[in-house]
Amino acid sequence: MKTIYDIQQLLKRFGTVIYIGDRVADLELMEEELKELYKSQLIETKDYQTALLILRQEIQALKEMRKI
Repeated sequence: MKTIYDIQQLLKRFGTVIYIGDRVADLELMEEELKELYKSQLIETKDYQTALLILRQEIQALKEMRKI
């Protein structure tokens, strides 16, 4: 798993498609969905950690761009 697209495909396997229209909100909602999947033991720890890292980096980058 290397991209946001990979995370979207992972979520899609569990029937979750997220699109609100606000990229940061979309990513934050993806993070919440991943947490629920992990708590339910439906995804591996490594996948969870990797996905969270990717999402948080993207969220941080988008928030930084909005400040400029």
